[in-house]
Amino acid sequence: MSCAATPKTARFNFARDNGSPRDFLARLEGRAARAHAAQQNGHEAFAPFAAAVIIAHATGNAAQGTINCLAVLFILLRLAFIYCYLNDRPSLRSAAWSGAMLCTVLLFVAAV
Repeated sequence: MSCAATPKTARFNFARDNGSPRDFLARLEGRAARAHAAQQNGHEAFAPFAAAVIIAHATGNAAQGTINCLAVLFILLRLAFIYCYLNDRPSLRSAAWSGAMLCTVLLFVAAV
């Protein structure tokens, strides 16, 4: 939620900017721009994660505890990713992103 709200607090003028919100988002700088980028990345990361969880459940090959652990770890790493993105910590952000993607891959592997 903070990723969606943060850019809007950066001088968003509803009367002026609501007609063309993408132009407003393209002009963002600093923390607001990073919040928008973190939100976009969240949209991109969710689809493979959701597919991995569904496939791990559907195949029945993965233990429920494994699915739960990897899913919770994914969420925690995504929250760390957002924190690092908002606070301009690129190295830690990349590590959190990599860990979350690894959770997604391991969910697919567990399904086999």
